[in-house]
Amino acid sequence: MHLQSIAEHAILISFQDEKDLSSKLISYKKEITNHTNLPIIEVVIGYCTITIYFDPFKTTHQQLKMKLQERMKSFDVLKKEQGTVHQIPVCYEEIFGSDLSTLAAKHNFSIEEVIERHTRPIYRVAFLGFSPGFPFLMGMDQSLSTDRKDKPRLEVMEGSVGIAGAQTGIYPSSSPGGWNIIGRTPISLLSFRNNKPTLFQPGDQLKFYAIFKSEFDRIYQEERNTHVNRDY
Repeated sequence: MHLQSIAEHAILISFQDEKDLSSKLISYKKEITNHTNLPIIEVVIGYCTITIYFDPFKTTHQQLKMKLQERMKSFDVLKKEQGTVHQIPVCYEEIFGSDLSTLAAKHNFSIEEVIERHTRPIYRVAFLGFSPGFPFLMGMDQSLSTDRKDKPRLEVMEGSVGIAGAQTGIYPSSSPGGWNIIGRTPISLLSFRNNKPTLFQPGDQLKFYAIFKSEFDRIYQEERNTHVNRDY
């Protein structure tokens, strides 16, 4: 691991990629957030990094680095965080999976085989990014890896499930995007009236399961009627 000052108020900790690194980063974030007596403003997880933002008027880079190095001595024995497990319904029908048939043909799979391969793994949320609440998911079957679209769409519907490179993710809100869209979930990922605005947190696990359009419509309506009061 390597500590590096990247701004007057930020330090980047870089790690070599390894098995279970994601869960270790989550444990370490929890450790420094709860037990480091320094003016830390925010701790942000990446794939192989942790960025720590702090108040530069209350501490220095050197003081913070020394404190972090003390905590790192016990890093390897920190308990791995398992996170919440979410069951996420996805409708893979053509009305929502606009790129599914093209992706299947590219890999010489049937549509049913793509769906089976996509719903088989248990995914882990590596981090949230790109747009508020967008989960970057680890654990996808690598036979589904597909390059981003050459020409991004101007609008991808909220709840759309996509594949880009070796990862899959869910669009929490409508936005431009270049991922290959294979389905859509009726579940609301955002609730800005709630004290926990995002459904997922880094370290959470999720599993997709396929539903028909009729089930999508039912869940979608229920979600929009109740999500403002949901206690995630």
